[in-house]
Amino acid sequence: LSVPLVLSGMGLSERFWHHEYWLPPGATWEDMKESAGIHYPQPQDLLLCIPGALLLIVVRCTFERTVALPLGRRLGVSDKLRPKVQPNATLEGFYVLLGRTPKEEDLISLAKQSDLPVQKVETWFRHRRAQDRPRLMKKFCEASWRFTFYFTSFFSGLALLYDKSWFWDHTMCWLRFPQQPLPPALGWFYLLELSFYCSLVATLPFDVKRKDFKEQIIHHIATITLIFVSYCANLIRFGMIVMLVHDASDYILELAKMLHYMKWKGVCEAVFIVFAVVFIISRLVIFPLITYYYFVTKFQFFVVSCLINAFLMILQLLHVFWSYLIIQMIFSVILCGEKRKDARSDTEESDRSEAEDLAKNR
Repeated sequence: LSVPLVLSGMGLSERFWHHEYWLPPGATWEDMKESAGIHYPQPQDLLLCIPGALLLIVVRCTFERTVALPLGRRLGVSDKLRPKVQPNATLEGFYVLLGRTPKEEDLISLAKQSDLPVQKVETWFRHRRAQDRPRLMKKFCEASWRFTFYFTSFFSGLALLYDKSWFWDHTMCWLRFPQQPLPPALGWFYLLELSFYCSLVATLPFDVKRKDFKEQIIHHIATITLIFVSYCANLIRFGMIVMLVHDASDYILELAKMLHYMKWKGVCEAVFIVFAVVFIISRLVIFPLITYYYFVTKFQFFVVSCLINAFLMILQLLHVFWSYLIIQMIFSVILCGEKRKDARSDTEESDRSEAEDLAKNR
């Protein structure tokens, strides 16, 4: 019987897990049957990412309160005093329901309704937006948590792969595939990474919203999909290398953010330049020209490998986009000395206007 006819007689679950989708031509799930001392990836193992993500969120909250917050205070991170708005039901209703930044005609209308000068209405909205902006200490705590995780993840992954021959010779990633037993340590590392990115998605509404928010969502979805699919298809070796290449620069960026919030300008700029070099080398050189190259040229194509290829291309487009922002920031801020404005930072109005308003109120 042809494949379509065979699949038509199967249930939905059986069709989804059909070996011709997940494994290269000639391989079946029978080739990956477990025996004493030999373990292969099992899709149901990934269900542990749900309690894993919840556990990481609890660990993060505990870490931020007991470690990052006291550390930030000791290092001089402090929130700026912000002017408080006077309660006004009319203005608050507009702010919540219609928009945070009213147009000129809206300001005039609101001024008449509130019996206030237009300038005071405009100032009220500026102060109200300031109240909703994330505090500096919140940013520092978030960066501290991500730095801790990425640092631990990268060097743990490096320790796990350092003695693996296929880490240094990528052609060995495909040797006897898919009959490659899964070492327990690599399975737990995979589960940890999946749990972490699931926790990031769960906390997105509560974290500092940055300008590349949409790109971050795309990145998280692509990463979660790649981890899930590569685990089920036993592409563990290739997946570990991809994760390690991506983790190489992330902890350096979070360290640069922490230094920025601490106002250690010189050290921050030096660390950011190191981050830029590592990011560009790992994401625009090593990943596409070595890791991705061996996947495309040395590996047999089937349904899941084509899906992985598509999501890897999405990640690479994001790498190019972020590299552009990084290079732009280095030239405009560090080399040309323009006023610092992180291309990935959350949208903020100038601190000068807040300072002037505070001075007036005093």
